[in-house]
Amino acid sequence: MSEALSPAAARRVFLTLTATRWLPIGFVVGLFTLWQLERGLTLAQALTASAVMGIAVLALELPTSGFADALGRRPVLITAAVANVASMIALLLAQSFVAFVLASVLMGVFRALDSGPLEAWYVDTVHASHPGADVDQDLSRSTSILGLAIAGGALVSGGLVAWHPVASHSALWLPVVICLGLSVVHLIAVVVLMREPTTHLDSTGWARAADSARATPGVIGSGLRLLRDNPVLRGLVLLECFWSTAMIASESLTPVRMAELLGSEERAGVIMGPLAAGAWAVFAVGAWLCGKASTRWGVARAAILGRVVHSVLTIGLALAVGPIGLVIAHLLTYTGHGMQGPAYSALLHREAHAANRSTVLSLASMAAFGFTALTMPLAGLLAQTTSTPVAMAAAGVFGLGGIWCLVPALRAERSRPGRVEVPPSG
Repeated sequence: MSEALSPAAARRVFLTLTATRWLPIGFVVGLFTLWQLERGLTLAQALTASAVMGIAVLALELPTSGFADALGRRPVLITAAVANVASMIALLLAQSFVAFVLASVLMGVFRALDSGPLEAWYVDTVHASHPGADVDQDLSRSTSILGLAIAGGALVSGGLVAWHPVASHSALWLPVVICLGLSVVHLIAVVVLMREPTTHLDSTGWARAADSARATPGVIGSGLRLLRDNPVLRGLVLLECFWSTAMIASESLTPVRMAELLGSEERAGVIMGPLAAGAWAVFAVGAWLCGKASTRWGVARAAILGRVVHSVLTIGLALAVGPIGLVIAHLLTYTGHGMQGPAYSALLHREAHAANRSTVLSLASMAAFGFTALTMPLAGLLAQTTSTPVAMAAAGVFGLGGIWCLVPALRAERSRPGRVEVPPSG
Protein backbone atom coordinates (compact mmCIF):
# COMPACT_ATOMS: atom_id res chain seq x y z
CA MET A 1 0.00 0.00 0.00
CA SER A 2 1.31 3.48 -0.86
CA GLU A 3 0.27 6.97 0.12
CA ALA A 4 -2.24 8.83 -2.00
CA LEU A 5 -0.67 11.54 -4.14
CA SER A 6 -1.55 15.18 -3.69
CA PRO A 7 -3.67 16.73 -6.47
CA ALA A 8 -0.59 18.51 -7.86
CA ALA A 9 1.53 15.32 -7.86
CA ALA A 10 -1.34 13.30 -9.34
CA ARG A 11 -1.70 15.92 -12.07
CA ARG A 12 1.98 15.54 -12.99
CA VAL A 13 1.71 11.75 -13.18
CA PHE A 14 -1.56 11.97 -15.12
CA LEU A 15 -0.06 14.30 -17.72
CA THR A 16 3.20 12.33 -17.96
CA LEU A 17 1.45 9.02 -18.52
CA THR A 18 -0.82 10.67 -21.06
CA ALA A 19 2.31 11.67 -22.99
CA THR A 20 3.96 8.24 -22.82
CA ARG A 21 0.65 6.58 -23.75
CA TRP A 22 0.13 8.58 -26.92
CA LEU A 23 3.65 9.32 -28.20
CA PRO A 24 4.02 5.81 -29.72
CA ILE A 25 0.73 6.23 -31.55
CA GLY A 26 2.15 9.25 -33.34
CA PHE A 27 4.62 7.04 -35.18
CA VAL A 28 1.87 4.96 -36.82
CA VAL A 29 -1.25 7.16 -36.74
CA GLY A 30 -0.84 8.30 -40.33
CA LEU A 31 0.60 5.02 -41.58
CA PHE A 32 -1.63 2.32 -40.14
CA THR A 33 -3.91 1.84 -43.15
CA LEU A 34 -0.98 2.38 -45.54
CA TRP A 35 0.97 -0.36 -43.71
CA GLN A 36 -1.94 -2.76 -44.24
CA LEU A 37 -2.31 -1.85 -47.91
CA GLU A 38 1.44 -2.24 -48.49
CA ARG A 39 1.30 -5.70 -46.93
CA GLY A 40 -1.23 -6.72 -49.59
CA LEU A 41 -4.65 -6.05 -48.08
CA THR A 42 -7.42 -4.39 -50.09
CA LEU A 43 -9.02 -1.25 -48.63
CA ALA A 44 -12.13 -3.18 -47.59
CA GLN A 45 -9.93 -5.85 -45.93
CA ALA A 46 -7.83 -3.22 -44.18
CA LEU A 47 -10.80 -1.41 -42.69
CA THR A 48 -12.50 -4.68 -41.80
CA ALA A 49 -9.38 -5.90 -39.97
CA SER A 50 -9.20 -2.58 -38.13
CA ALA A 51 -12.88 -2.86 -37.23
CA VAL A 52 -12.21 -6.15 -35.42
CA MET A 53 -10.64 -4.05 -32.67
CA GLY A 54 -14.04 -2.51 -32.07
CA ILE A 55 -15.64 -5.94 -31.87
CA ALA A 56 -13.01 -7.05 -29.34
CA VAL A 57 -13.58 -3.93 -27.25
CA LEU A 58 -17.34 -4.45 -27.38
CA ALA A 59 -16.95 -8.07 -26.25
CA LEU A 60 -14.47 -7.34 -23.46
CA GLU A 61 -15.41 -3.88 -22.20
CA LEU A 62 -18.16 -4.94 -19.83
CA PRO A 63 -16.52 -8.16 -18.56
CA THR A 64 -13.41 -6.09 -17.74
CA SER A 65 -15.13 -2.81 -16.80
CA GLY A 66 -15.19 -3.63 -13.11
CA PHE A 67 -11.57 -4.82 -12.97
CA ALA A 68 -10.19 -1.36 -12.22
CA ASP A 69 -12.68 -0.91 -9.41
CA ALA A 70 -12.10 -4.44 -8.05
CA LEU A 71 -8.31 -4.76 -8.41
CA GLY A 72 -7.22 -1.13 -8.53
CA ARG A 73 -6.47 1.21 -11.40
CA ARG A 74 -2.70 0.61 -11.40
CA PRO A 75 -2.65 -3.18 -12.00
CA VAL A 76 -5.24 -2.87 -14.74
CA LEU A 77 -3.22 -0.15 -16.50
CA ILE A 78 -0.10 -2.30 -16.27
CA THR A 79 -1.96 -5.23 -17.84
CA ALA A 80 -3.27 -2.93 -20.57
CA ALA A 81 0.24 -1.71 -21.33
CA VAL A 82 1.47 -5.31 -21.65
CA ALA A 83 -1.37 -6.05 -24.11
CA ASN A 84 -0.36 -2.95 -26.06
CA VAL A 85 3.22 -4.21 -26.44
CA ALA A 86 1.90 -7.57 -27.64
CA SER A 87 -0.34 -5.88 -30.20
CA MET A 88 2.56 -3.87 -31.60
CA ILE A 89 4.64 -7.04 -31.99
CA ALA A 90 1.76 -8.66 -33.86
CA LEU A 91 1.34 -5.58 -36.08
CA LEU A 92 5.03 -5.55 -36.95
CA LEU A 93 4.99 -9.22 -37.97
CA ALA A 94 1.61 -9.28 -39.74
CA GLN A 95 1.70 -10.35 -43.40
CA SER A 96 -1.91 -11.42 -44.06
CA PHE A 97 -5.52 -10.50 -43.35
CA VAL A 98 -5.71 -13.09 -40.56
CA ALA A 99 -2.51 -11.79 -38.95
CA PHE A 100 -3.81 -8.22 -39.01
CA VAL A 101 -7.06 -9.44 -37.46
CA LEU A 102 -5.02 -10.99 -34.62
CA ALA A 103 -3.16 -7.71 -34.10
CA SER A 104 -6.48 -5.91 -34.05
CA VAL A 105 -7.87 -8.28 -31.42
CA LEU A 106 -4.86 -7.58 -29.18
CA MET A 107 -5.38 -3.85 -29.68
CA GLY A 108 -8.97 -4.37 -28.63
CA VAL A 109 -7.84 -6.10 -25.43
CA PHE A 110 -5.56 -3.14 -24.73
CA ARG A 111 -8.25 -0.56 -25.38
CA ALA A 112 -10.84 -2.43 -23.31
CA LEU A 113 -8.51 -2.43 -20.31
CA ASP A 114 -7.08 1.04 -20.95
CA SER A 115 -10.32 2.97 -21.43
CA GLY A 116 -10.92 4.95 -18.29
CA PRO A 117 -8.64 3.79 -15.45
CA LEU A 118 -6.08 6.61 -15.77
CA GLU A 119 -8.71 9.33 -15.89
CA ALA A 120 -10.70 7.63 -13.14
CA TRP A 121 -7.57 7.36 -10.98
CA TYR A 122 -6.80 11.06 -11.42
CA VAL A 123 -10.36 12.28 -10.82
CA ASP A 124 -10.78 10.13 -7.70
CA THR A 125 -7.37 11.23 -6.37
CA VAL A 126 -8.41 14.88 -6.73
CA HIS A 127 -11.87 14.28 -5.29
CA ALA A 128 -10.40 12.51 -2.26
CA SER A 129 -9.19 15.91 -0.98
CA HIS A 130 -11.42 18.27 -3.02
CA PRO A 131 -14.85 16.62 -3.41
CA GLY A 132 -16.80 17.67 -6.48
CA ALA A 133 -13.96 19.67 -8.04
CA ASP A 134 -14.35 20.22 -11.78
CA VAL A 135 -11.47 18.67 -13.73
CA ASP A 136 -12.26 19.97 -17.22
CA GLN A 137 -9.20 22.26 -17.24
CA ASP A 138 -6.82 19.38 -16.45
CA LEU A 139 -8.63 17.21 -18.97
CA SER A 140 -8.09 20.01 -21.47
CA ARG A 141 -4.37 20.07 -20.58
CA SER A 142 -4.12 16.30 -20.94
CA THR A 143 -5.86 16.43 -24.30
CA SER A 144 -3.43 19.12 -25.45
CA ILE A 145 -0.50 16.96 -24.33
CA LEU A 146 -2.06 13.99 -26.10
CA GLY A 147 -2.18 16.01 -29.31
CA LEU A 148 1.37 17.31 -28.96
CA ALA A 149 2.71 13.82 -28.19
CA ILE A 150 1.07 12.33 -31.27
CA ALA A 151 2.21 15.32 -33.34
CA GLY A 152 5.83 14.92 -32.25
CA GLY A 153 5.82 11.21 -32.99
CA ALA A 154 4.17 11.71 -36.38
CA LEU A 155 6.65 14.40 -37.38
CA VAL A 156 9.61 12.15 -36.64
CA SER A 157 7.82 9.26 -38.35
CA GLY A 158 7.37 11.21 -41.57
CA GLY A 159 11.04 12.17 -41.53
CA LEU A 160 12.03 8.53 -41.09
CA VAL A 161 9.84 7.44 -43.99
CA ALA A 162 11.41 10.11 -46.22
CA TRP A 163 14.94 9.17 -45.06
CA HIS A 164 14.35 5.40 -45.32
CA PRO A 165 17.56 4.48 -43.46
CA VAL A 166 16.90 0.71 -43.40
CA ALA A 167 16.94 -0.14 -47.08
CA SER A 168 16.33 -3.85 -46.47
CA HIS A 169 12.81 -3.09 -45.23
CA SER A 170 9.91 -0.95 -46.34
CA ALA A 171 10.13 2.76 -45.52
CA LEU A 172 7.08 2.24 -43.29
CA TRP A 173 8.79 -0.45 -41.20
CA LEU A 174 11.00 1.65 -38.92
CA PRO A 175 8.16 3.81 -37.49
CA VAL A 176 6.32 0.61 -36.51
CA VAL A 177 9.46 -0.67 -34.74
CA ILE A 178 9.85 2.61 -32.85
CA CYS A 179 6.18 2.51 -31.86
CA LEU A 180 6.85 -0.90 -30.32
CA GLY A 181 9.87 0.40 -28.40
CA LEU A 182 8.01 3.41 -27.02
CA SER A 183 5.12 1.17 -25.99
CA VAL A 184 7.60 -0.67 -23.78
CA VAL A 185 8.68 2.70 -22.33
CA HIS A 186 5.04 3.48 -21.45
CA LEU A 187 4.72 0.14 -19.67
CA ILE A 188 7.77 0.96 -17.55
CA ALA A 189 6.44 4.47 -16.81
CA VAL A 190 3.14 3.10 -15.52
CA VAL A 191 4.97 0.66 -13.24
CA VAL A 192 7.34 3.32 -11.86
CA LEU A 193 5.19 6.46 -11.61
CA MET A 194 1.66 5.46 -10.75
CA ARG A 195 0.82 5.10 -7.07
CA GLU A 196 -2.42 4.00 -5.54
CA PRO A 197 -3.24 3.93 -1.84
CA THR A 198 -5.21 0.71 -2.11
CA THR A 199 -5.04 -2.17 -4.57
CA HIS A 200 -6.77 -5.50 -4.20
CA LEU A 201 -4.40 -8.05 -5.73
CA ASP A 202 -5.47 -10.65 -3.21
CA SER A 203 -8.14 -13.31 -2.99
CA THR A 204 -10.76 -10.71 -2.21
CA GLY A 205 -9.84 -8.51 -5.18
CA TRP A 206 -9.62 -11.42 -7.61
CA ALA A 207 -12.94 -12.71 -6.33
CA ARG A 208 -14.48 -9.31 -6.97
CA ALA A 209 -12.93 -9.24 -10.44
CA ALA A 210 -14.28 -12.70 -11.21
CA ASP A 211 -17.66 -11.65 -9.89
CA SER A 212 -17.46 -8.61 -12.18
CA ALA A 213 -16.87 -10.85 -15.20
CA ARG A 214 -19.64 -13.25 -14.22
CA ALA A 215 -21.96 -10.35 -13.60
CA THR A 216 -21.67 -9.15 -17.21
CA PRO A 217 -25.33 -9.90 -18.07
CA GLY A 218 -26.41 -8.03 -14.95
CA VAL A 219 -24.03 -5.18 -15.72
CA ILE A 220 -25.51 -4.93 -19.19
CA GLY A 221 -28.95 -4.70 -17.64
CA SER A 222 -27.89 -2.14 -15.04
CA GLY A 223 -26.04 -0.17 -17.70
CA LEU A 224 -29.14 -0.09 -19.86
CA ARG A 225 -31.18 1.01 -16.84
CA LEU A 226 -28.61 3.71 -16.09
CA LEU A 227 -28.90 4.97 -19.65
CA ARG A 228 -32.68 4.71 -19.50
CA ASP A 229 -32.92 6.73 -16.30
CA ASN A 230 -30.26 9.32 -17.11
CA PRO A 231 -31.02 11.22 -20.33
CA VAL A 232 -27.78 13.21 -20.08
CA LEU A 233 -25.63 10.08 -19.91
CA ARG A 234 -27.73 8.42 -22.60
CA GLY A 235 -27.08 11.31 -24.94
CA LEU A 236 -23.35 11.40 -24.16
CA VAL A 237 -22.92 7.69 -24.81
CA LEU A 238 -24.95 7.88 -28.02
CA LEU A 239 -22.77 10.81 -29.16
CA GLU A 240 -19.81 8.41 -29.37
CA CYS A 241 -21.52 6.62 -32.28
CA PHE A 242 -21.71 9.80 -34.36
CA TRP A 243 -18.27 11.06 -33.34
CA SER A 244 -16.44 7.78 -34.01
CA THR A 245 -18.05 7.43 -37.44
CA ALA A 246 -16.98 10.94 -38.43
CA MET A 247 -13.42 10.10 -37.36
CA ILE A 248 -13.20 7.32 -39.97
CA ALA A 249 -12.85 10.00 -42.65
CA SER A 250 -9.75 11.57 -41.13
CA GLU A 251 -8.11 8.59 -39.43
CA SER A 252 -8.57 5.87 -42.06
CA LEU A 253 -9.61 7.46 -45.34
CA THR A 254 -7.33 10.51 -45.50
CA PRO A 255 -4.15 8.37 -45.90
CA VAL A 256 -5.93 6.36 -48.60
CA ARG A 257 -7.00 9.53 -50.41
CA MET A 258 -3.46 10.90 -50.19
CA ALA A 259 -2.08 7.67 -51.69
CA GLU A 260 -4.62 7.99 -54.52
CA LEU A 261 -3.50 11.56 -55.21
CA LEU A 262 0.25 10.81 -54.99
CA GLY A 263 0.29 7.36 -56.61
CA SER A 264 1.78 5.14 -53.88
CA GLU A 265 1.60 4.25 -50.18
CA GLU A 266 5.24 5.21 -49.50
CA ARG A 267 4.83 8.68 -51.05
CA ALA A 268 1.70 9.13 -49.00
CA GLY A 269 3.63 7.98 -45.91
CA VAL A 270 6.17 10.75 -46.39
CA ILE A 271 3.34 13.31 -46.34
CA MET A 272 1.17 11.68 -43.69
CA GLY A 273 3.87 11.85 -41.01
CA PRO A 274 4.22 15.64 -41.03
CA LEU A 275 0.49 15.99 -41.77
CA ALA A 276 -0.43 13.89 -38.74
CA ALA A 277 2.00 15.96 -36.68
CA GLY A 278 0.35 19.15 -37.84
CA ALA A 279 -3.09 17.65 -37.30
CA TRP A 280 -2.39 16.70 -33.69
CA ALA A 281 -0.70 20.06 -33.07
CA VAL A 282 -3.87 21.87 -34.15
CA PHE A 283 -5.82 19.24 -32.19
CA ALA A 284 -3.94 20.50 -29.13
CA VAL A 285 -4.90 24.06 -30.07
CA GLY A 286 -8.50 22.93 -30.39
CA ALA A 287 -8.33 21.38 -26.92
CA TRP A 288 -6.95 24.67 -25.56
CA LEU A 289 -9.77 26.56 -27.26
CA CYS A 290 -12.21 24.12 -25.68
CA GLY A 291 -10.89 25.03 -22.24
CA LYS A 292 -11.37 28.72 -22.99
CA ALA A 293 -14.85 28.17 -24.45
CA SER A 294 -16.01 26.02 -21.53
CA THR A 295 -14.88 28.67 -19.04
CA ARG A 296 -16.65 31.43 -20.92
CA TRP A 297 -19.81 29.77 -22.24
CA GLY A 298 -20.13 26.55 -20.27
CA VAL A 299 -18.91 23.00 -20.84
CA ALA A 300 -22.02 21.82 -22.70
CA ARG A 301 -21.98 24.72 -25.16
CA ALA A 302 -18.27 24.13 -25.79
CA ALA A 303 -19.03 20.48 -26.57
CA ILE A 304 -21.81 21.46 -29.00
CA LEU A 305 -19.51 23.93 -30.73
CA GLY A 306 -16.83 21.26 -31.09
CA ARG A 307 -19.29 18.77 -32.60
CA VAL A 308 -20.56 21.27 -35.17
CA VAL A 309 -17.05 22.37 -36.19
CA HIS A 310 -15.71 18.83 -36.42
CA SER A 311 -18.59 17.48 -38.52
CA VAL A 312 -18.68 20.40 -40.94
CA LEU A 313 -14.92 20.29 -41.46
CA THR A 314 -15.06 16.51 -41.97
CA ILE A 315 -17.47 17.10 -44.85
CA GLY A 316 -14.87 19.58 -46.14
CA LEU A 317 -12.36 16.71 -46.47
CA ALA A 318 -14.47 15.28 -49.29
CA LEU A 319 -14.39 18.59 -51.15
CA ALA A 320 -10.60 19.07 -50.95
CA VAL A 321 -8.87 19.46 -54.31
CA GLY A 322 -5.35 18.05 -54.74
CA PRO A 323 -2.79 17.08 -52.08
CA ILE A 324 -2.45 20.64 -50.76
CA GLY A 325 -6.20 21.03 -50.39
CA LEU A 326 -6.39 17.70 -48.58
CA VAL A 327 -3.61 18.79 -46.22
CA ILE A 328 -5.43 22.02 -45.32
CA ALA A 329 -8.79 20.28 -44.86
CA HIS A 330 -7.25 17.58 -42.68
CA LEU A 331 -5.59 20.14 -40.40
CA LEU A 332 -8.82 22.06 -39.96
CA THR A 333 -10.74 18.88 -39.17
CA TYR A 334 -8.46 18.08 -36.25
CA THR A 335 -9.05 21.49 -34.75
CA GLY A 336 -12.70 20.54 -34.42
CA HIS A 337 -11.75 17.12 -33.05
CA GLY A 338 -9.69 18.78 -30.31
CA MET A 339 -12.51 21.18 -29.46
CA GLN A 340 -14.84 18.26 -28.72
CA GLY A 341 -12.74 16.05 -26.46
CA PRO A 342 -12.14 17.84 -23.11
CA ALA A 343 -15.68 19.22 -22.85
CA TYR A 344 -17.16 15.81 -23.62
CA SER A 345 -14.98 14.11 -21.01
CA ALA A 346 -15.92 16.69 -18.37
CA LEU A 347 -19.63 16.18 -19.09
CA LEU A 348 -19.21 12.42 -18.84
CA HIS A 349 -17.44 12.67 -15.48
CA ARG A 350 -20.29 14.80 -14.13
CA GLU A 351 -22.62 11.84 -14.61
CA ALA A 352 -20.36 9.41 -12.73
CA HIS A 353 -19.06 8.92 -9.21
CA ALA A 354 -16.16 6.97 -7.72
CA ALA A 355 -18.04 3.66 -7.52
CA ASN A 356 -19.01 3.57 -11.20
CA ARG A 357 -16.65 5.98 -12.96
CA SER A 358 -14.69 3.29 -14.80
CA THR A 359 -17.93 1.60 -15.85
CA VAL A 360 -19.43 4.83 -17.18
CA LEU A 361 -16.28 5.49 -19.20
CA SER A 362 -16.46 1.93 -20.48
CA LEU A 363 -20.04 2.45 -21.67
CA ALA A 364 -18.85 5.37 -23.78
CA SER A 365 -15.91 3.37 -25.11
CA MET A 366 -18.18 0.46 -26.02
CA ALA A 367 -20.46 2.73 -27.98
CA ALA A 368 -17.54 4.19 -29.92
CA PHE A 369 -15.73 0.96 -30.73
CA GLY A 370 -18.85 -1.12 -31.21
CA PHE A 371 -20.41 1.30 -33.65
CA THR A 372 -17.10 1.80 -35.49
CA ALA A 373 -16.92 -1.96 -35.94
CA LEU A 374 -20.16 -1.64 -37.90
CA THR A 375 -19.47 1.53 -39.88
CA MET A 376 -15.79 1.08 -40.76
CA PRO A 377 -16.29 -1.91 -43.09
CA LEU A 378 -19.26 -0.08 -44.61
CA ALA A 379 -17.05 2.95 -45.21
CA GLY A 380 -14.48 0.73 -46.91
CA LEU A 381 -17.10 -0.85 -49.14
CA LEU A 382 -18.59 2.56 -49.96
CA ALA A 383 -15.15 3.94 -50.86
CA GLN A 384 -14.41 0.93 -53.10
CA THR A 385 -17.77 0.95 -54.89
CA THR A 386 -18.06 4.75 -55.27
CA SER A 387 -15.04 6.83 -54.25
CA THR A 388 -13.05 7.79 -51.19
CA PRO A 389 -14.45 11.38 -51.13
CA VAL A 390 -18.02 10.04 -51.13
CA ALA A 391 -17.25 7.89 -48.08
CA MET A 392 -15.62 10.89 -46.36
CA ALA A 393 -18.66 13.08 -46.96
CA ALA A 394 -21.04 10.40 -45.69
CA ALA A 395 -19.05 10.09 -42.45
CA GLY A 396 -19.12 13.86 -41.90
CA VAL A 397 -22.85 14.21 -42.55
CA PHE A 398 -23.57 11.38 -40.14
CA GLY A 399 -21.44 13.07 -37.48
CA LEU A 400 -23.78 16.08 -37.40
CA GLY A 401 -26.39 13.89 -35.72
CA GLY A 402 -24.33 14.05 -32.54
CA ILE A 403 -25.42 17.66 -31.92
CA TRP A 404 -28.81 16.51 -30.66
CA CYS A 405 -27.16 14.11 -28.22
CA LEU A 406 -25.76 17.09 -26.27
CA VAL A 407 -29.07 18.88 -25.75
CA PRO A 408 -29.86 17.06 -22.45
CA ALA A 409 -26.40 18.00 -21.10
CA LEU A 410 -27.04 21.63 -22.01
CA ARG A 411 -30.35 21.60 -20.16
CA ALA A 412 -28.75 20.00 -17.11
CA GLU A 413 -25.92 22.53 -17.08
CA ARG A 414 -28.35 25.45 -16.92
CA SER A 415 -29.62 24.22 -13.54
CA ARG A 416 -26.19 23.22 -12.19
CA PRO A 417 -24.48 25.12 -9.32
CA GLY A 418 -21.34 27.15 -9.99
CA ARG A 419 -17.97 25.61 -10.80
CA VAL A 420 -15.64 24.07 -8.22
CA GLU A 421 -12.04 24.52 -9.30
CA VAL A 422 -9.12 22.13 -8.85
CA PRO A 423 -6.32 23.86 -6.89
CA PRO A 424 -3.35 24.96 -9.03
CA SER A 425 0.00 23.20 -8.95
CA GLY A 426 2.34 24.27 -6.23
